[in-house]
Amino acid sequence: MNDTEYYKLVRPYEDAMNMLLIRIRVLGHSLYNKEEEQLYHTIQNRIKGKDSIENKLLKKELEPSVKNAKDYLRDIAGIRVICLFLDDIYTLVELLTRQSELVFIKEKDYIKSPKKNGYRSYHLIIGVPVYCADTMEIFPVEVQFRTMEMDLWASMEHRILYKGTTKMESEKVKRELMHYSERLCEVEQYFEMFR
Repeated sequence: MNDTEYYKLVRPYEDAMNMLLIRIRVLGHSLYNKEEEQLYHTIQNRIKGKDSIENKLLKKELEPSVKNAKDYLRDIAGIRVICLFLDDIYTLVELLTRQSELVFIKEKDYIKSPKKNGYRSYHLIIGVPVYCADTMEIFPVEVQFRTMEMDLWASMEHRILYKGTTKMESEKVKRELMHYSERLCEVEQYFEMFR
């Protein structure tokens, strides 16, 4: 895939992501309550880079083409919503599911069922209709919902384990990361009491 093909590929994903960002921002606050009562702390977003798309397709043993990217990748556009409280995640997910024109493609609740390594987050793949002058097509956007504690853990886990530790060190670090995931969950639950 050359640069021109890449930019043409990601343009509608960026449009879908931007439309979904607006919806989340609007859903995240109340028309009548104070600003500090909004349902999220911060929102991050990104479009997967050309190299990242190609590498992911190669890992799936697919040719790194535009067609394969469209057919097999659901995370070309990504949004991460960081909430202060766990309940806010489920409230935002419920509010999003009421949006009749959105298509819910996939849902993974890693909060209720964390991964073996301690990773916790709520993932949705949402199909967003993109209307252009000549047609409408639905493009997937991955949305991850996390509390600040979940995001801290995930960021540290990514940084530490991708640094290149030896296998023995890696196993020890994985055990410790699982331990800290559990401690951060306790911190999260403690702060929920002050809601």
